[in-house]
Amino acid sequence: MTIRIENVSRRDFLRAGGAAAAGLALGVHVPAFAQGAKAAAGAAFEPNAFVRIGADNTVTVVSKHLEMGQGSYTGLATLVADELDAAWGQVRVVGAPADAARYNNLLWGPAQGTGGSTSLANSWEQLRAAGAAARAMLLAAAAQRWNVPAASLAVRDGRVTHAASKRSATFGELATAAASLPVPADAKPKDPKAWTYIGRHVPRVDARAKSNGTAQFTQDVKLPGMLTAVVAHPPRLGAKAASVDAAGVQGIPGVRHVIEIPSGVAVLATGFWAAKAARDALRIRWEGGIRFSSSDVMAEFRKLAEKPGAVARSEGDAAKAIAGAARVVEASYELPYLAHAAMEPLNCVMLVHPDDTVEVWNGEQFQTGDQEALAKFFGIKPERVKLNMLFAGGSFGRRANPAADYLLECANIVLALARKQTRVPVKLVWTREDDTRGGFYRPACLQTLKAGLDADGAIVGWQHRMVNQSIAAGTMFEQGMVRNGVDQTSAEGAANLPYAVGAIHVEAHAPQVGVPVLWWRSVGSSQNAFTTEAFVDELAVAAGKDPVAFRRALLGRHPRHVAVLDLAAKQAGWGTPLAAGKAGEKRGRGIAVHESFNSVVAQVAEVTVKADGSLTVDRVVCAVDCGVAVNPDNVRAQMEGGIGFGLSAALYGAITLKDGKVEQSNFHDYRILRIDEMPRVDVHIVPSAAAPTGVGEPGVPPIAPAVANAIAAATGKRLRTLPLKLA
Repeated sequence: MTIRIENVSRRDFLRAGGAAAAGLALGVHVPAFAQGAKAAAGAAFEPNAFVRIGADNTVTVVSKHLEMGQGSYTGLATLVADELDAAWGQVRVVGAPADAARYNNLLWGPAQGTGGSTSLANSWEQLRAAGAAARAMLLAAAAQRWNVPAASLAVRDGRVTHAASKRSATFGELATAAASLPVPADAKPKDPKAWTYIGRHVPRVDARAKSNGTAQFTQDVKLPGMLTAVVAHPPRLGAKAASVDAAGVQGIPGVRHVIEIPSGVAVLATGFWAAKAARDALRIRWEGGIRFSSSDVMAEFRKLAEKPGAVARSEGDAAKAIAGAARVVEASYELPYLAHAAMEPLNCVMLVHPDDTVEVWNGEQFQTGDQEALAKFFGIKPERVKLNMLFAGGSFGRRANPAADYLLECANIVLALARKQTRVPVKLVWTREDDTRGGFYRPACLQTLKAGLDADGAIVGWQHRMVNQSIAAGTMFEQGMVRNGVDQTSAEGAANLPYAVGAIHVEAHAPQVGVPVLWWRSVGSSQNAFTTEAFVDELAVAAGKDPVAFRRALLGRHPRHVAVLDLAAKQAGWGTPLAAGKAGEKRGRGIAVHESFNSVVAQVAEVTVKADGSLTVDRVVCAVDCGVAVNPDNVRAQMEGGIGFGLSAALYGAITLKDGKVEQSNFHDYRILRIDEMPRVDVHIVPSAAAPTGVGEPGVPPIAPAVANAIAAATGKRLRTLPLKLA
């Protein structure tokens, strides 16, 4: 059957045979990445098709990374366009198909996916090489056509020119000829002095489509005969349906099926509202599931925190050093479960074709894992699962789920229909309430810290114990991420503490709780930056030293940390008095610095605490070292967005359990920062010639400790539990 999608362009990706007729399609082999790419697989890096130049003069960049608002499409296109010397207006970006052989994340080995702030970092040399090779082929084609040396040609704004003869041709005019030429093995990327787009402002490639409504998200997909599915999930985590009474569904127009599946009860209808109304009319008796509450979880965590855990880092005898210290400081920190709360709840469209291939349309973040999960479920080879990567309205980690939960939920529905001899496309839609209560949260954690100071205020010993559910345990990532009993995502930002603290001992417990957990924007650093940076501030006060000077003295081996620390402090006017608040108000500044995803970020927060205990965050000064800032505006936007995201968690975020049920449901009781609460944010980028590092996540970790430290500076009160509450 032929499938037509209303308002969704179906992209026919490059096949090896017919490329020349349509223009130039380029596969590039990048030897420099062979070692890194084969580290996990033991195989050579396979060619990857990233650049297509059409006869219509369009330059199409094939993005192996999901665009979910973070700007990856623009960043990746910038790399190619700069090396090509293309005109920015001729550049287009499309999402790559699921094909780890060509589109693997080079920092992940053989897997394709988007996460860990790796999009630009793993594509930096790869896509510049792709653009440089395409440029060389266009020059060679022009040289052959005009019978002139390639060295005598110039390229600018998508046109190749020969000054001596005053001849010129567009990329499109040369594309077919260029496609017949061999791909050069020695095309070298530009010298940074010759960059035209990298490091400068370019308009986002997705801005216009997202402004005029033509951008394609999962909700925009319409297929002939498609049914919409809404699922009744158990109110208690882990429960199952014992009985289902669908009598209330009778008479609701458009309802077609009620199907029990492993994750709940699905209702299918001709539209969303009919499906939701029918879902809500079901009478389901649930049984099983967890019965504990958040207070029970934290009580068990406190007991575990009294016992030694698996060792994440140990240098010297921290216990002995602390025992002999002139002063000992101890603190305990508690952080709740958090939902991802992306603006676009989970959804996907799935169709099983007559030849039993499976096709999916969604904001696809983890192609390899989802492709393999669906292939296993349907009993087919992974290459028979086609994933169409559309835009996603945020994710923050939720769509890159090792369990492939919502995709397998849809697969169960599709399979159940097939058994009824009904083979139609299904659009699965989770409501906001489904998304908030649907499991897979940032882990709750309890952390205890203890440190000793000598007579001069120097740290002589540091002990850190974490109680935190493992994200990787029981998943395909366990073998690589869990070492000596420590989930590296739990320990990041703590085990790699940059401060010179004498002896150090870091331990971790990974209790099995029964609450599904998953990485959340900045993962372990979102928790460990809060605990370590708040504790360092306490130590600075205990030592009688300025928090900035105290940190700087401990960062002698980390010049990047010192650079952002000094830049943020300077731009914030650290050491100068804040303007006085209104009567009864107290104001304070706090600072934090943290490295995550190979980027270093320092933030200074200015807060006002009112007489009733309420507070406002008035201003945040942020300094970031992320290597080359490919798109400086996007770097600033990601820092601003990360600060807003982190502030939501710091001030409001908490998923709480009561008798096994998640108490929150939507933005009215799972608060996120309102636009009128967003502080003024000043972002300063440290100039760098180093390769790009992460940007999407590193802006999150420092904000909670910076605000907590500012509150302490204003009031003298240390808040060690998130969300931060004074009143």
